[in-house]
Amino acid sequence: MLISDLPPDKEPLDWNTRMKIAAGAAKGLEYLHDKANPPVIYRDLKSSNILLDEGYHPKLSDFGLAKLGPVGDKTHVSTRVMGTYGYCAPEYAMTGQLTLKSDVYSFGVVFLELITGRKAIDNTRAPGEHNLVAWARPLFKDRRKFPKMADPLLQGRYPMRGLYQALAVAAMCLQEQAATRPLIGDVVTALTYLASQTYDPNAVNQSNRVGPSTPRNRDDRRGMADGLDSPDEHGRGGRNGSPSTYKNSPDYRKRDHVREFSTGAELGRSETGGSGRKWGLDDSDQQDTQRDSPVSTSRARETPRNRDLDRERAVAEAKVWGENWRDKRRANAMGSFDGTNE
Repeated sequence: MLISDLPPDKEPLDWNTRMKIAAGAAKGLEYLHDKANPPVIYRDLKSSNILLDEGYHPKLSDFGLAKLGPVGDKTHVSTRVMGTYGYCAPEYAMTGQLTLKSDVYSFGVVFLELITGRKAIDNTRAPGEHNLVAWARPLFKDRRKFPKMADPLLQGRYPMRGLYQALAVAAMCLQEQAATRPLIGDVVTALTYLASQTYDPNAVNQSNRVGPSTPRNRDDRRGMADGLDSPDEHGRGGRNGSPSTYKNSPDYRKRDHVREFSTGAELGRSETGGSGRKWGLDDSDQQDTQRDSPVSTSRARETPRNRDLDRERAVAEAKVWGENWRDKRRANAMGSFDGTNE
């Protein structure tokens, strides 16, 4: 079954399934980029090339246009432009220079299709909405418009924070400059985390209401982001745990790692090793307050840094949370093996 051709008699894909499909497709692309030697550039990643089994596990198909990636000190391979309109990275379409980041752009289009329920190219829509990326790009600049981008078939059954994070990942993949797009490995980390956060639309404590930010809410959000909102069963690692054990906990050290990002520290990666840009986490509380202030809204729009801050911060947080989540799973597995959790 094609991801782009789901049977009309079936229920629309729920939020959890969409995130799992995206994470699975990203892992397939990661295998081509990072595990294959030399790396393989898919070159024609699109929704109709992703197959789903009965459990909605994605499989990449049709490698007829795949090409071996650059090796050694080469940054790209030059080739005749091929692929599918609406999915091709702009630099590849204009110059014929193909890189691994060209696939990341195509993945961003597929991921945006999953989130919005729209096709990459749909001439049946209103003028200005035919091209999915062109329609979405101005909306990326204002996260208050993010709910308008969600697939109407979801009927509001999605976590608002998860929507923000997912659209932030898509926006970073769709950066016009290839060097500013993340590595597919970083995308996998972020999406694996999002796919692990099971959303229950019937849960009482989950809400999609967007309201003014308060100090308490901002504090709760930051705690949830760091995985520190409550202590464990022994009173360690949470906000209410003892200061000494709390500061020595892995979660506290992970939060210090987040603070390193907040000072503007670069990931220090090159074109072949990462995006090489700053993942802005600076002044997160201040930015939340500014977003809720009518006076500062126009001022924030005037600054390109502020326009991109939300999506950069969400991607960076998702990446750190994903790493934290994997570390916890690894620690739990080791604890079970050596008997420390008995």
